[in-house]
Amino acid sequence: MRRSRMLAVVGAAAVISLTLAGCGRASDSEAGAAEATTLGDAEATGTVTMWAMGAEGEELPAFVSAFEEANPGVTVDVTAIPWDAAHNKFQTAIAAGKTPDIAMMGSTWMSDFSDAFQTVPTDLDTSDFFDSALESATIDDRAVGVPWYVDTRVLYYRTDVAATAGWDSAPTTWDELSQMASDMQTKGGADWGIRLIAGGNDSFQGSLWAPLSSGASLEADDGWTLDTPEMVAGFEYYQSFFADGIADPNAGNASGAQEVAFVNGSTPMLIEGPFERGQLDEIGGDGFSDKYTTAVLPTDESSTSFSGGANLVVFDDAENPTAAWRLAEWLSNADTQTDWFETTGDLPAAQTSWDDAALSSDEKLQPFGEQLKTAVAPPSATTWVQVAAAGDTMVEQITQQRTTPAEGLAALQKTADSLGLG
Repeated sequence: MRRSRMLAVVGAAAVISLTLAGCGRASDSEAGAAEATTLGDAEATGTVTMWAMGAEGEELPAFVSAFEEANPGVTVDVTAIPWDAAHNKFQTAIAAGKTPDIAMMGSTWMSDFSDAFQTVPTDLDTSDFFDSALESATIDDRAVGVPWYVDTRVLYYRTDVAATAGWDSAPTTWDELSQMASDMQTKGGADWGIRLIAGGNDSFQGSLWAPLSSGASLEADDGWTLDTPEMVAGFEYYQSFFADGIADPNAGNASGAQEVAFVNGSTPMLIEGPFERGQLDEIGGDGFSDKYTTAVLPTDESSTSFSGGANLVVFDDAENPTAAWRLAEWLSNADTQTDWFETTGDLPAAQTSWDDAALSSDEKLQPFGEQLKTAVAPPSATTWVQVAAAGDTMVEQITQQRTTPAEGLAALQKTADSLGLG
């Protein structure tokens, strides 16, 4: 998966934070299509309209021809939408009652529009999906979407630099990660031991692996839980890399910068998603793939990463809901998801897809499958994007040593409390 896709799905804060300021979920009495239905033996017929964003929208028209062949008489009309225009387009369509039948929906947008989604039919099997994927498709205990693809972050490191530094395997604990990153500098000749996001857009979400692995949670039934001892401990660990001079506090977010630093060995460790592989291999050229590997995140209380991705939703105003659900069922099938992975690189939300040789034979891909077993979905609160944007500011203050994690999180908690859960 390409970097732009991950940022669009998981890190939409910079694009839509102002748009979301007025959004909120309706009460239960106002929510649409809350009653569960069944598909039974209903067949797909007629035309299905679908919206999808980015590369997915470009690839789908050809890909769904297999669905059309399996369902004679069905036509899938796919409209590709740019990510930066999608949120407003959904808002406008819902307000006007002119939605498509089915759409791809980024996981952090699910709560924004959930009142316009039909409830997933009870006989549509969702038992094969990763827990975090199902959580992202469930709002207020109602299944409003079907998981389509997922992603998460793992550790990337240069095996050749690690060997020079005296390491022949990946770190498995927080202490080992700190030591290995330090050794990359002092023994491996690197300028910086590890590249960690130091601020800017998506830095809060990009650093959440630390507090989540420390046992923190982001919300409870009655509000945000951002200033707990576990959150503080996680960000104290994160800050230590910058305080100890192991990570660069001035590392920018310019496109390609971290990949160049990884390839030339000046920063031989980073934590990123699956999209990173393609960029590293492209910049590194022939043979570079043999110089690095991936690993699950080192463990504190756990090894927990943040998950992202996209779901498939059917709208209340769908003109052909039966065919739309059949399309969602087909797209979320494990075999189809394996084919989709081979087409786009999107990681399957269906766990059994990972048993296919297309994924199981790829050693660098396997840590993602393991990490997804414990990954945490984004909060379902409609104010999450605003809270995450405030968290971006806090991360920069922490990495620049302008505040302590305890102070920064206390301020973030106040901001989150004022926003509420939506």
